[in-house]
Amino acid sequence: MNNKSIIVIDLKAFYSFVECVDRGLDPFTTPLVVCDKERGPGSIVLSVSPYLKSMGVPSRCRQYDLPKLPNMIFAVPRMSLYLSKSAEVVSIFLDYVDEEDLHVYSIDESFLSVAPYLNLYKCTPRELARRILDTVKKKTGLVCTAGIGPNIFLAKIALDREAKSAPDRIAEWTMEDIPTKLWTITPLSEMWGISTHLEATLNAMGMVSVGDLAHFSKDLIVKKFGIMGEQLHNHANGLDSSDIREKAIPKDQSLSIGQTLMRDYDPKELPLIIREMVDDLTLRLRFEKKLATVVHLFVGYSGEGLGGFAHQTKLLRPSDDVDDIYGALMHIYDKFISNHQIRNVGMSLGGLVYPDYEQLDLFVDPEKREEKRRLQTTIDEIHAKYGSNAVLRATALTKASTAIERHSRIGGHRK
Repeated sequence: MNNKSIIVIDLKAFYSFVECVDRGLDPFTTPLVVCDKERGPGSIVLSVSPYLKSMGVPSRCRQYDLPKLPNMIFAVPRMSLYLSKSAEVVSIFLDYVDEEDLHVYSIDESFLSVAPYLNLYKCTPRELARRILDTVKKKTGLVCTAGIGPNIFLAKIALDREAKSAPDRIAEWTMEDIPTKLWTITPLSEMWGISTHLEATLNAMGMVSVGDLAHFSKDLIVKKFGIMGEQLHNHANGLDSSDIREKAIPKDQSLSIGQTLMRDYDPKELPLIIREMVDDLTLRLRFEKKLATVVHLFVGYSGEGLGGFAHQTKLLRPSDDVDDIYGALMHIYDKFISNHQIRNVGMSLGGLVYPDYEQLDLFVDPEKREEKRRLQTTIDEIHAKYGSNAVLRATALTKASTAIERHSRIGGHRK
């Protein structure tokens, strides 16, 4: 038995499955899509029921791509419900493994390192996977698929390539399966971790299958792609030294926020949107008790081929102050904005540090600054207790504002 055994579990058609279960409907016979129709025919479909998938409807498409069925059910996304159900499933995983042996990869997919528990449960990895999947179905009504392998990569490939179409929804790959199952994968973008852009580059180098990549000169791949090249070559040979217990900690932490606007905005309207987003982002910054040293602004124009701009600047001193950060972002905005309609805007705060000391400013009255800080702290406490819409700027009631609507959503979707 391998000293490592990984199970990756995926919640089948998660959003649509949750909506069907919540309505008492059978996902395998119900034409349901998770999509906000109010956003127009171009709105993104987040999930389709297994019934629609069996008809060839892709999981991700636009509303206008859907078949015209008279009994089609449109479910408005409810992110708070999905997050709650995801947490419920994760709690079931934690009934079987310790927290350090669980990695939540996304809202609907998790990796479990189960080798330490097989003697305890007196079962094989496949039997344990079956037990977990049955428990999730019994307690939540949701259906899962599982991939099993000696490492994270092979478990994931087993899930993506076989489990989702297997009769028992479980697939297990071993190192012996590499020549017949892994190396035969083509095109290369079918392998986890390879994008279509990277695939084109590898094709130009003479590699069209995973087997080609596995047998290509490792030195040449590393020379071309650096560390990523070494990982690509290892994965192509079924090797992966990643350890779930070694949690990665980003070296350069940052906070970000962005939105796609519901209409084209005139450049004169954007300062209001930027101000509202700064209010939200600095609130998160203060809750983490950190200061930003760098601000970044992205603006995307409406219209094909117009592009946009993305620039950053350093703050004069580390800060969590709304006006300091807004002023720096507006400096970027005023310098680079063109007279085009705007559809996307995003910003981030980087170089985060803890406020070990405060750098005084000769041009700012320290008493007024402290008074402003106390006021901001009070507003933060109100937001924490009563929600983001409890205290708003008067401009939130204007036509251009997006604050109230945005605060009613999670990840851009309705709660």
